[in-house]
Order: sequence, then C-alpha cells, then structure tokens
Amino acid sequence: MSNYVLDATYQHLTYATDDLNFTDFERCTFSHCNFSACTFLAVTFIDCTFTDCVFDGAKINYVALRTAAFIRCQIREVNFSMCDKLIFEISFNQCILDFSKFYTLKLKATPFLDCSLVAVDFMAADLTEAIFDNCDLYRAEFAKAIAHKADFRTSWNYTIDPEKTKIKKAMFSRAQVKGLLYRHEIQVAD
Repeated sequence: MSNYVLDATYQHLTYATDDLNFTDFERCTFSHCNFSACTFLAVTFIDCTFTDCVFDGAKINYVALRTAAFIRCQIREVNFSMCDKLIFEISFNQCILDFSKFYTLKLKATPFLDCSLVAVDFMAADLTEAIFDNCDLYRAEFAKAIAHKADFRTSWNYTIDPEKTKIKKAMFSRAQVKGLLYRHEIQVAD
C-alpha cells in the first residue's frame, strides 16, 4: 500500500535505502537532503522541488518525476532512463549531473541551466527545444538523439556529430561551432 504526502517540507535529512519506498509526494519541498543511499521503489514526485540535495549514485529505477525541479543538486552517476516515462517533466538549475544517463528519454523543452553535464548520456533522447544555458557538456554523448531547435548557444565543450544526431534548427554559438566539426578533423581559427 502506498503512502501519500501533500505539501510537506523536509530539511537536512539523510535517507536510507528504502525510507521513501511506496510513497507519493505531491507539492513537497526537499532542502539539503541526501538521497545517495536510496534504492527507490514505487516512488512518485509530483510538483516537487529539490534544493541543495545530493543524489550521487542513487538508484531511481522505479521513480515517477512529474514536474520535479532540481536546484543546486549533486546528481552524479544517476540513471534517469529507467524512470516512469508517463508525464516525465524535470528541470535542472545549477546542478552537477556528471556521468548521469538520460538514454531514450523524452526531454522536450527541458531546461538545463548553469549545469555541469560532463559525460552525460543523451543517446537516443528527444531533446527537441531543450535549453542548455551555460552548461559544460564535455564528453556528453548525443548519438541518435533528436535535438531539433535545442539551444546550445551559451554552452561549451560539446561534440555533436550532425550525421548521428538530428539537429535541425538547433542553435549554437559561433565560438563553439567547432564542436560540430570535430569528426571531420576541421580546424576552426578564432
């Protein structure tokens, strides 16, 4: 049987492996909480906000994220690709998402603002109209992704192969356009 929690605030908590299992959280706020040890099972977050939280290495295979906002969170090595895909809506602001996976997810219009996305797996993800504002995309993988109208103008360190990634009408800065040419060993002089 699931627990249902509405409009609660949680601060400075460290959760154990199964503390949150079989719980639906709606309009809840989590601040300075540590979820790293969690192995989530049948957990739903609806209209929830996570601020200054740590998810490094958390197992979120059975989590539903329905309008979840992450602000200044550390979310390293987390596999989002196994989350519930029904109404999957997330946003990231000033987060560290290094080595995380978004493989095959629909991330249409998802904002990634001021984030570190080092070696993040976006393979086969739908990034249509996604916003990468001031993000480090060093070694992020975009093969087979759809990034139509995605905005990369203020981000850097990306390497995207236009032959393997759909990028029609995506936006890039002139200074970083070399990230689209790396495969061809073309050198762009500043």
